[in-house]
Amino acid sequence: MTESAVQPQPTSPAPPRERKTWDIVLTIVFMVVNLGLNAIGSFVGVMLAFASDSCGSAKVCNTDQIGIGMSLAVIGPWVPLVFVIAGSIVLLVIRRRAFWLPLVGIALTIAIVGVGIALVFGAVGW
Repeated sequence: MTESAVQPQPTSPAPPRERKTWDIVLTIVFMVVNLGLNAIGSFVGVMLAFASDSCGSAKVCNTDQIGIGMSLAVIGPWVPLVFVIAGSIVLLVIRRRAFWLPLVGIALTIAIVGVGIALVFGAVGW
């Protein structure tokens, strides 16, 4: 046997990935949109308290369900935002495409606030 068959051939390291400007710009824009939607969703969640105005002696409402729906709409959107921000930063640092992650966060925000609204409206009988 020859020595070349025993020793592995040296390989050159892979060149670093190219940073895409459009990806960075889209990620930042979508993050700002996500942040704005979270603020709007929390405001809508606070305004859900007024859905219980029709509750009283003539109409029975589930106040626990109203509280859960409001809490979900106010606090819920901020939880995925933390993971979206952290994940986007990681993806940008390792030079992977990151624009899609804030879009997922936007979809989660809309879904979470929608579930909160549905819970409140179901509790008051709308």
